[in-house]
Amino acid sequence: MSVQKRNFTIMWISNFLVAGTMTMIMPFLSLYIDTMGDFSDAYVQKWSGLVFGATFVSAFLMSPVWGRIADKFGYKPILIINGFGIAISVLLMGFVESVEAFFILRIFMGIVTGFIPTSLAFISSQTPRKTAGKTMGTLQMGSVSGSLFGPIIGGLLADTFGFQYTFVITSVAVSIAAILVIFGIQEIRKEKNKNAHDFSRKTVLAGIFHHRLILNVLLITSLIQIGMFSIQPLLSLYVSQLTNSSEVALLAGITFSATGIGNLLFARTWGKLGDSVGYEKILSILLLLAFVFIIPQAFVTDLWQLIILRFLFGIAAGGLIPITTALIRREAPIEVQGELMGYNTSFRFLGNIIGPMFGGFISAYIGISSVFFVTGSLFLLAYMIIYFAQKKPVQDFEDVLIEEELHAKETS
Repeated sequence: MSVQKRNFTIMWISNFLVAGTMTMIMPFLSLYIDTMGDFSDAYVQKWSGLVFGATFVSAFLMSPVWGRIADKFGYKPILIINGFGIAISVLLMGFVESVEAFFILRIFMGIVTGFIPTSLAFISSQTPRKTAGKTMGTLQMGSVSGSLFGPIIGGLLADTFGFQYTFVITSVAVSIAAILVIFGIQEIRKEKNKNAHDFSRKTVLAGIFHHRLILNVLLITSLIQIGMFSIQPLLSLYVSQLTNSSEVALLAGITFSATGIGNLLFARTWGKLGDSVGYEKILSILLLLAFVFIIPQAFVTDLWQLIILRFLFGIAAGGLIPITTALIRREAPIEVQGELMGYNTSFRFLGNIIGPMFGGFISAYIGISSVFFVTGSLFLLAYMIIYFAQKKPVQDFEDVLIEEELHAKETS
């Protein structure tokens, strides 16, 4: 087995473990908070939201930092630091006695939640540009699979062993992923061009804002995540409106998983198509399909209709992350590839933060079904952004960075 193939296999397994364990604790977050004291429902709900969002906020701020460090010192050390950082924070969560301490640990976990984004950048760096879409799509299958099974396994573990042991088991699983990286990954550092520039963080940021395609892809990434996350917290409530069954939690889980299954089945296919016919074309098609499949969800009258539409939506959504990642890979010079991947991840986390609040606000004032219309309009807006971006002259990102660097020197 070649080094590249072994690295890919290990990262796929590691991503499965990390994504699965990261979502294991999601089903009982509010229940765990409730065990820390005699709290009102409003208090538990407020802190559940804060604890859930804390990780995304710190991850949003730290992702570009980890990417920049990885560009300088390599991806393997960052994967190891992040892996054990997550494991330690999750382990300590099992022994906290106050909501405030739990909140602080979730912030810390966000600071080191760079494992999966760094793995994407690592595999991308050793993948030929012409096959980046297929490779990213296949790698995404690992994290999606983990995310699908994580909540189910976490719920079973919590019911069987209790909350504390579930955190311990989760920590062990993430540690295994980090150990696999230590002993299994062999990083082949690409030699930088002798004339390569050492761009400052300020220059990279300025370059992003002056490179139309990259800036638009980052905006689209946020819109995609807002669209994906706006309905998730409301899905169980919507399911309860469509069924008289007493097993609402189970049915909501099935409905949620339908999207993930569609995502899992087609992520690699969309990435492969992007490699052959162009990432912009496939991204445009996927955004239109997402719009087409999400709007009818507002009109369903039976649960089976919603499940089918969520599955179809998952098919379209499955290619969005691999395609946007492949686009960044195509445009990024080797000197700043990790940092650009970090910014891409930050924009995803920004969408993760805004999405639930956005959906909750819309549903509170107009109703749950209206969220599908508003979310659909976001995918349509993203389609318009990429459509008009393709009409503009092509820019080379490295040339833009050099121009920004010269401009900074002239004005200093």
